[in-house]
Amino acid sequence: MGLEIERRFLVIGEGWRALAGSAQPLRQGYLAGTLQGFTVRVRIIAKDQAWLTLKAPAEGIARHEFEYVIPLEDAESLWGLAPHRLTKTRYELSLNSGDWVVDCFEGENAPLVLAEVELACAEEPLQVPDWCGKEVTTASQWNNAALAHTPISQWPVKKRLDYDLL
Repeated sequence: MGLEIERRFLVIGEGWRALAGSAQPLRQGYLAGTLQGFTVRVRIIAKDQAWLTLKAPAEGIARHEFEYVIPLEDAESLWGLAPHRLTKTRYELSLNSGDWVVDCFEGENAPLVLAEVELACAEEPLQVPDWCGKEVTTASQWNNAALAHTPISQWPVKKRLDYDLL
């Protein structure tokens, strides 16, 4: 059984770009989800790799994560069936602590930019870079499944202004 422990931050500024690797275009389709936080997702990277992922809440900021490589043809079929989708470009970052990525959302979630860091344990000390703004780890509206279901373009204007997303 896999366990994912990550923290998520809104990104402010462009300081992260100096640390970024190459761009990876991602498409994620959400096939099923529950109010309790269980999700089934298909992810396609750059039209050549695909995974089926099941996630479920664990304790604190941890989530159970089961991920399986699937044939690209199957992934494309599942993408077509997914009722909720999102697209983004992911950049892996070269930082000393944790495995950092920055996601630049597209379509109805543009201009949202989020940073995520995967940790070995929830208590792991973390030096947060200055280009990270508000931490949104525990706010469910910022997880990818929620953004696929209700993109920021559908949020009320005041809420988008509160987060500088207009």
